[in-house]
Amino acid sequence: MHGILGIFFHLIGGFASGSFYMPFKKVQKWSWESYWIIGGLFSWLIVPPLAAWLTVPGFSEIIRNTSSQVIGITILFGVLWGVGGLTYGLGVRYLGMSLGNSVVLGFCSAFGALVPSIYYYFSPSEGKTSFADLLNTGWGRIVLAGVILCLIGIYICGYAGMLKEKELPTADKKKSVAEFNLRKGLAVAVFSGIMSACFNFGIEAGKPMAEAAVAAGMNPLYQNNVTYVVLLWGGLATNFVWCMLLNTRNKSFGDYTNSTTPLLNNYFFSALAGTIWFMQFFFYGMGESKLGNGASSWILHMAFIILIANMWGIILKEWKGVSTKTKNTIATGIVTIILSVLLVGYGNSLK
Repeated sequence: MHGILGIFFHLIGGFASGSFYMPFKKVQKWSWESYWIIGGLFSWLIVPPLAAWLTVPGFSEIIRNTSSQVIGITILFGVLWGVGGLTYGLGVRYLGMSLGNSVVLGFCSAFGALVPSIYYYFSPSEGKTSFADLLNTGWGRIVLAGVILCLIGIYICGYAGMLKEKELPTADKKKSVAEFNLRKGLAVAVFSGIMSACFNFGIEAGKPMAEAAVAAGMNPLYQNNVTYVVLLWGGLATNFVWCMLLNTRNKSFGDYTNSTTPLLNNYFFSALAGTIWFMQFFFYGMGESKLGNGASSWILHMAFIILIANMWGIILKEWKGVSTKTKNTIATGIVTIILSVLLVGYGNSLK
């Protein structure tokens, strides 16, 4: 029953993550950096402590009593993840919901499974999996095989993107994805996927806070909510600095008060997008508490996001007008990534 509930919570979280960008499409006449940071303020600053206050009373005291080392490492990985989250938005912007999410989340799945083990290879810790464990155990080699399969799936998706670029006239590509740019989008998406994986390790680094919440008698279902508060400070710092720089460079500070734009509408949909984004990890924490395996939970979460994001890609007709070969290629790539994600999850479950 715990496993079924865990999968259900990850499905809800995956739906939130795969869908959060949709409200941004309702924002009108604002620069990307303007609506991104408004959404981000809700994602990383407003909603996380509200969720923690509702589910982990006294969370602020837990944070105050946590060692500065744990806080610092958690924030550091939040900063690194923030770079990935920032470029994720650009990846979807240039590639669309379907291709963008497949590439970003494919890399995120693979490196999310590897980053913690590489860290523990250089800084061994009792009870933690190192990269050597992956190389020298049966379950570890299954995980590595899944990572390799994931990279193959990403390559297939990238190839589908190249076929799409060749087949569709520029006007048709712009109808489905307004700023479609395959070369720029793939470069950004690859980088984003690698950096986004740091969120998984940030959760691991902040485990002492989650454990303190459980020890204080809080519901284990919500234990990660206190960790998110600190972890997302790092993500906020990265995104806020970058968006302010873009506001300055593009002279777009006026967006926030420009009465010729639908201000209330823009603020509402940006806030909605940010709130939906956070809900992915709210339910991720609940799913992980039920499944009891961080790496497997991460992989399962990524699989659901890829499925939902590609559902939106179909609804938005991002692949309309391409040949059957191209459609089959992107479908093959997506299925390969999902199979790789399940393979990594299976390997971790054997542990």
